[in-house]
Amino acid sequence: MINKERQVLVVFPHPDDEAFGVSGTIATHVNNGTPVTYACLTLGEMGRNLGNPPFTNRENLPKIRRAELKEAARAIGIQDLRMLGYRDKTVEFEDDEKLANHMLEIINEVNPSLIITFYPGYSVHPDHDATGAAVIRAVEKLPPAARPTLHCVAFSNDCIEALGEADIINDVSAVSSKKIAAIKAHRSQTEAMMKTMEESFQKQDPQVLARVNFERFWTYKW
Repeated sequence: MINKERQVLVVFPHPDDEAFGVSGTIATHVNNGTPVTYACLTLGEMGRNLGNPPFTNRENLPKIRRAELKEAARAIGIQDLRMLGYRDKTVEFEDDEKLANHMLEIINEVNPSLIITFYPGYSVHPDHDATGAAVIRAVEKLPPAARPTLHCVAFSNDCIEALGEADIINDVSAVSSKKIAAIKAHRSQTEAMMKTMEESFQKQDPQVLARVNFERFWTYKW
């Protein structure tokens, strides 16, 4: 069961980061009547995929991915979508203090009871790690009693060995159609895999069912 929150803030660096790992959780919060703000740092303009078969080019990819992100947000019910304008694959090179302070500004404005972001060091991509680290530095600036709960996404090969099993596992099967719609919305990046994934889902493939129906998080411990 996903607890009712006052306000949820989701912070990820790329369009589609929300779709695979947390869109079911977000959709459930929306269904619960909880406001959700999604702060997406970049437009994923350095993404390797241009559609399959290609339907855009490197110059137009940011515009395509902006539109895809808006559609994914619509599919899962996010009304407050913020595109922060950082450059893809360079978040790790941003000034640590400035980036943390930008995150803190958003946190102070939105006043979330729950923040969802990446677990730094265990989320594979340098932009993922840098984003999660900035959010943690921002929350650390708050008095302990005022800090929102942090649910972190991790999926590196060693994450369970290092962190233990995830302490939050959300069953999002009730909103699986919204999750699939969010993934499909990121067409330039996901079209090649979606046909196979949907076929496997319909055939009740256990691995695909688990990937679609369950989302796991680690509560960050100070």
